[in-house]
Amino acid sequence: MAVVADDDHEQQVKQTEKKKPETEDEKRRKKIVPGSLMKAVVRPGGGKSKPAEGNQVIYHCTVRTLDGVTVESTRSEFGGKGTPIRHVIGKSKIILGLLEGIPTMLKGEVAMFKMKPEMHYGEKDCPVAAPDNFPKDSELHFEIELIEFSKVITDDLGVLKKVIEEGQSWETPREPYEVKAWISAKSGDGKVILSRTQDEPYFFIFGKSEVPEGLELGIATMPRGEKAVIYVKSQYYTESTLMPVVEGVDEVHFEVELVHFIQVRDVLGDGRLIKRRIRDGRGEFPMDCPLQDSLLRVHYKGSLLNEEKTVFYDTRIDNNGQPLEFSSGEGLVPQGFEMSVRLMLPGEVSLVTCPPDYAYDKFERPANVPEGAYVQWEIELLDFNTPKDWTGFSFQEIMDDVEKIKGTGNRLFKEGKFELAKAKYEKVLREFNHVHPQDDEEGKEFANTRNLLHLNVAACLLKLGEHKKSIEACNKVLDANPVHVKALYRRGMAYMASGDFEEARADFNKMMSIDKSSEGSAKAALLKLKKEEQEVERKVRKQFKGLFDKRPGEIAEAGTNDGGDEATSENPEKDDLDNIDDHEERTRQTTEPPPRPGILSQLRKLFASVGLNRCTIL
Repeated sequence: MAVVADDDHEQQVKQTEKKKPETEDEKRRKKIVPGSLMKAVVRPGGGKSKPAEGNQVIYHCTVRTLDGVTVESTRSEFGGKGTPIRHVIGKSKIILGLLEGIPTMLKGEVAMFKMKPEMHYGEKDCPVAAPDNFPKDSELHFEIELIEFSKVITDDLGVLKKVIEEGQSWETPREPYEVKAWISAKSGDGKVILSRTQDEPYFFIFGKSEVPEGLELGIATMPRGEKAVIYVKSQYYTESTLMPVVEGVDEVHFEVELVHFIQVRDVLGDGRLIKRRIRDGRGEFPMDCPLQDSLLRVHYKGSLLNEEKTVFYDTRIDNNGQPLEFSSGEGLVPQGFEMSVRLMLPGEVSLVTCPPDYAYDKFERPANVPEGAYVQWEIELLDFNTPKDWTGFSFQEIMDDVEKIKGTGNRLFKEGKFELAKAKYEKVLREFNHVHPQDDEEGKEFANTRNLLHLNVAACLLKLGEHKKSIEACNKVLDANPVHVKALYRRGMAYMASGDFEEARADFNKMMSIDKSSEGSAKAALLKLKKEEQEVERKVRKQFKGLFDKRPGEIAEAGTNDGGDEATSENPEKDDLDNIDDHEERTRQTTEPPPRPGILSQLRKLFASVGLNRCTIL
């Protein structure tokens, strides 16, 4: 039985590799010694949430010696200005004791932090300068009252958000989602600017400037059902259809309850393929979507985007009420249809508007759909099944499954769907990383199959014009087996397509030296190679016509016609030098001047003379 490797260790390695570098605050926290920071709650706070990274915190601070003498305070009753401190956790410079202590507090809480010098201004390389005459080498009490904290939406603190009531799920709206929300607004001094509508929530589309910029930025962080206050400074209080700009207002407080939003996705990013969710599905987006190749069951109704909205197909009518079943990743439905379904949740209903090149212009077109037609599909994803992984499979079961997937890839290749075919082959190659044959026989079959898959990928890449990647795919086979004839042939074809004729010739010649039975294919490839070289030379000769036709001392302008060799230069296929016999060759050598070098050789010498040893002629 083949062993399918456990992914846990590899996953841990990947997570370690992707781990972000430590921030300065994280490095500082590592210096904290047990007992250097102690906390006592003087007055409990309210709620459940606590400040987190990126939150702005507003607090009063009074510093005292251990015997109760006030050192400094923000409170007016202790000699301060009465203005609380504002900091952004993770961004503002703050003493280590408060960096560690404030995130443990609830809103409204008053706490006493006992700090040793290294936890306040006595910290080595403290990022905050101590006030004048501050006893930074003493152990001190810091009394903190956490007045408020809010999420920072913009780095300049122009938009902040305070959550009043948590929402459901984690998905939040973005452009071009359709949103419904209850909204009211007051100025910073409490004056009502916008009253909450009584009839129904305000409807708007993200990205259309239908609400002030700062309000939209704040709502973009809200899940369904959340209630929040969004604080918007004047630079983000922009003109909108919701409300006019009120002059002289420095800050607006928006009270928002996000009732609902409809997911609208610009699938291609150019506004042509639009998916609009009209009924929510089950689960969480995108974790519960059929992103991987799956067996899907859908009902759909297809309509033309004409004035009559002509329906050209409806599974509930034209398919005897039965849903359409298809496997994704196999080119069985139009590309725009599949791309949209992959972004749906089970039970979801979406309306998809699709351009012709992603609908039926590049797919088998129904008789009642004209060429170039934009279409609209109303799709309901009933359910889907994702293929099982190979855990617990025997080696033969794995290889049987591989043959099915490979067969699908081969069909797609023959249909000219090279991207889809490549995806099938690459999927198996990824899964092969976790399969370990248990004996020599399994190992041989496994290696042969893997080589064929790499070469199939190379063939797809060659068809897609990605010659360098095709060569790399062949090298994965040749690195393990330098005499793999099929890999040499495929790499030679990729070299030829990329214009590297010498490398291609070397691969084709090596084929014949390894396996005499491959001579037919190799010679055919060499003949094609020769024609390719002649075609390149013809193009170069035409481009540099006359430049290399003169002997030393003669002058010719590039592009002039000397006559006499026009026919042969325009038809190099007729100049088959391999057919000249030895006698004619000897006669020509004695009666004619030495032949001029080929045009490519002359170009190489020319470029070498000016220091360009390698060149590519486009």
